[in-house]
Amino acid sequence: MKNEGKKENEQGKELDETEISQKKGEKQLFEVDRRSVYRCVQCGTCRSVCPVFDVVGWESANTRGRMLIIKSLLEGMHPSEDVLPSLASCTTCGICASRCPAGVNPPEVVEAARTQLVKCGITTDAQEKLKSAVMTYGNSFGETTDRKQWLSEEELSKLPQKSDYVYFVGCLDSYRYPESAKKAFGVLRRFGVTLLPDEQCCASPLLRTGFKEEAEEVMERNLEQIRKIGAHTVITSCAGCYTTFKNNYPEELKVISLPEFLAEHLEELNLKKLDLTVTYHDPCHLGRHNKVYDAPRKVIQAICTLKEMKNIKENALCCGGGGGVRRGYPDVSLELARNRLKDVPEGVDYIVTSCPLCVRNLSDAGGNIEVIDIVELVAMAME
Repeated sequence: MKNEGKKENEQGKELDETEISQKKGEKQLFEVDRRSVYRCVQCGTCRSVCPVFDVVGWESANTRGRMLIIKSLLEGMHPSEDVLPSLASCTTCGICASRCPAGVNPPEVVEAARTQLVKCGITTDAQEKLKSAVMTYGNSFGETTDRKQWLSEEELSKLPQKSDYVYFVGCLDSYRYPESAKKAFGVLRRFGVTLLPDEQCCASPLLRTGFKEEAEEVMERNLEQIRKIGAHTVITSCAGCYTTFKNNYPEELKVISLPEFLAEHLEELNLKKLDLTVTYHDPCHLGRHNKVYDAPRKVIQAICTLKEMKNIKENALCCGGGGGVRRGYPDVSLELARNRLKDVPEGVDYIVTSCPLCVRNLSDAGGNIEVIDIVELVAMAME
């Protein structure tokens, strides 16, 4: 056995990692990537940047605490509901991963741990309701109305049956921000982009909360439709949809965010300059997770003046809406959003972002500056 595969217990006895993962010879109930867990040196760097810890204040509510709990579960602690307040309260924003000197990606570990808890039958009521909504109705809200109700019958009849490009609208824009969906598709249809006939949730909420098997089922429903249309590229206007298609769907698909698409086609859009000053909020799953920083700023600067927030790009604070936290811990979620609003500079007309969940959470936090999607800004410049 290699030396790096050894650990010591409290008595100094050298243990094999396989022995560590067992509880007195019992069948292992909990399994995640041990290398990532044991790479964590518990230095506390993540503790200083975890947005949830900043609000809650308990050690178990920061990244280091979560990693220690997961380590205990690997070493034999029986999984129970006691660990849910810690592991279910992570927004998976990724700021801990961007700062970790050991190169650990805690959000990946936390999501894997949530999957194991689900397999053990340990979930919150909020998680179960979310799963039920997605699996029964194809959206995270449990809505029963037509997902494309924002389109007229005539527009529906003219949707291309075949296309190289599909616009994946997402649950939030379909049901909570249909005007944004309409404006986005109004731009994209000029380029021959079509929609899925029966779009389902992208499966991000399921993946983030541990329902991996259910997520794969939902993703396959979307994949069948994309393949039937013959599309090779998926365009998303939601950061959660983007990161899911980019990192969880098959690599056969090219995935591009709406800001990236708009930035590539600025000259064709004939945008006029607006006498506005705005600031931009980087969504965690578009920015920190996938490094899409420049495209939205390029679009904004083609239209008006951009005045940056205090913390931007890889240092941007989380809006608090991701990882199932808005659904499961709404008070914590809104407090995270209020903390983010403290970064907004003075003298701006709008807060612009590229994610409907960020729009929702930052708006609900009660600031005095309107939060809009970047497509709203584009629409203003096209009118």
